[in-house]
Amino acid sequence: MAEAQRNNNQLRATLNQALAQNAQGNTNISKLVDEINASNRFIKHLVEEKNRSDSLNLVMVSNLTRSLSREESQDLDIQVLKGVVYISLDDKMLYRSGSYEISDTAGQILSKIAKIIQDYRDYEVLVEGNTDTNPISRNNIRNNWDLSVLRGSSVVQALQNTYGVDPKRMTAAGRGEYNPIASNSTADGKEQNRRTQIILTPRLDQFMELIEQAPQNSTDR
Repeated sequence: MAEAQRNNNQLRATLNQALAQNAQGNTNISKLVDEINASNRFIKHLVEEKNRSDSLNLVMVSNLTRSLSREESQDLDIQVLKGVVYISLDDKMLYRSGSYEISDTAGQILSKIAKIIQDYRDYEVLVEGNTDTNPISRNNIRNNWDLSVLRGSSVVQALQNTYGVDPKRMTAAGRGEYNPIASNSTADGKEQNRRTQIILTPRLDQFMELIEQAPQNSTDR
């Protein structure tokens, strides 16, 4: 958007220079005016789309407060992007070290996630495991692909069996080491990459309802 504004300013500067020099080149000046108008329309479109996205996110963040208190939400890494909820959990919060088995202390965090999922009963739930690049060395797990999928499956089954989440809504998946959010060259980066992401996605009808709920821009009133 900033680049589009700079281009618009350059076009205006060129037009002013042409007008200051002489009255010739009416065709070129007319062309510049058309380009400026087109640039203004494009900038307006970018602003409207950003405001629409921000409004959707605002609705979702507001809805999340129905599920969790402020204190509870502080324990989770939650992001809302274009009407989709992303909950990211460090693996040490969920699993026993080097394993896909849910730890004894994971119940507290999973109960909070279950509250969110149950509050969004019509949303699809994707539970996606992610690993670092360290190779796994267990006889019953071939590689990080296997480990990531098994971890996603463990969370799905815990949500189903312990917290009553409908299994028809959930999908267990894994992306192995191939979706890093940090460099695997450091211990800290590897720790960030070892995570499980829970993604809540509205169906088309719920997404349209979100758009209707989103507050209108003040310039449109």
